[in-house]
Amino acid sequence: MERRTFLTGAGAVAGGALAGTLASAPGSADPGIRRIETGLDVLVRSGFAELRGQQVGVISNPTGVDSAYRHLVDLMHASGQVDVVAAFGPEHGFRGSAQAGGSEGTGTDARTGITVYDAYGASQAKWEAMFTQSGMDTVVFDIQDVGARFYTYIWTMYTSMLAAARVGKRYVVLDRPNPIGGRAYGPMMTPTYTSGVGLKEIVQQHGMTVGELARFFNAEFLPAEVGRQVDLHVVQCRHWKRSMLAADTDLPWVMPSPNMPTTDTALVYPGTCLFEGVASITEGRGTCRPFELIGGLATDFDYHWSDRLNARDLPGVEFREAYFSPTAAGQKPALLNKLCAGVEVKVVDRAAYDPIRTGVALLVEARKYPAFAWRQDAWDAQRPYWIDKLTGSPRLRTMIDAGADVDDVVGAWADELAAFDRQRRPYLLY
Repeated sequence: MERRTFLTGAGAVAGGALAGTLASAPGSADPGIRRIETGLDVLVRSGFAELRGQQVGVISNPTGVDSAYRHLVDLMHASGQVDVVAAFGPEHGFRGSAQAGGSEGTGTDARTGITVYDAYGASQAKWEAMFTQSGMDTVVFDIQDVGARFYTYIWTMYTSMLAAARVGKRYVVLDRPNPIGGRAYGPMMTPTYTSGVGLKEIVQQHGMTVGELARFFNAEFLPAEVGRQVDLHVVQCRHWKRSMLAADTDLPWVMPSPNMPTTDTALVYPGTCLFEGVASITEGRGTCRPFELIGGLATDFDYHWSDRLNARDLPGVEFREAYFSPTAAGQKPALLNKLCAGVEVKVVDRAAYDPIRTGVALLVEARKYPAFAWRQDAWDAQRPYWIDKLTGSPRLRTMIDAGADVDDVVGAWADELAAFDRQRRPYLLY
């Protein structure tokens, strides 16, 4: 396929888990783009049948909206058909006012008067306490995931599922499409390297919806952790297929976090987020293209980086020489507001693009610069390298340090990826 041809919408799509089809989105410029119904849309259309007669606590953030950008909690509250007794805000907060690594605290939601509990980084014990204190009997989870193991909302779901199972609460997931599709890629997390950016053994790009992940977690992990499964119900999407990317649908996009502004960001994120593990290179936080702009100080990096990457002829992507000054540094204050030189990742064929192979290629070429340095965290003396937590083991780091090329690094996880793909199949819904 010609690398410079941009991918357009998918063809007409039938069915999904429920019968019937919908016409193309009204006013859509591309007749191939299909109208998808999220779990929230299906719930609203049913008159909230799944939740009637229950006291409900909602885990959500600004992404929990319908096709008209109306929030789940606001819809429930206004309907009079659902008794919403609490909301729980993950990282960035329930209404999304906090930056990375922050939360909004516990308080009262100004719009609805509902108590909002600060759930960022909550342990299983804290979830249990919040669930009990709130008086609810059903947990509802509705957050847009982006498909990468280190995007922490899926671990918010997992930990709250553990707590719900322990205290006997019903758990309802309002499903949403995975914006980067249904294929799995990348290395497996290993037990020694689990952390807040990867609590359990799944691969780096898991290729599942949150509803599918919940089913996977419930069967594969909860019995060993808490001795039982949670009473899980997934309200499925309609008309989504695993081959679809966000660009193939008409679904609204609300930023799940401040540095995830577009579905283009989500597409590159499973690969370029690896640069969170490099001390001397920024992943473009605080620019208009976070995770698409990658660079280090202009005194240390140059245009050869993009030239060498383009010479690799990686599928579905090209690289532009780029210069920028990040206005947010994350864990890299030395790069804040400094002129950085590097690359802009330009996806030119979404169907062919492999974000993790691309991320590995970026790392392999960046490692050739003398200024390249892996990020080390003093607070974790036993596992100091952040890249090891992101990738699930020291393997990628040690292979790249030893001079391995892209095919060798990617090939190293082929068997574990194939095993995970087999393991997840019973839990797929689409």
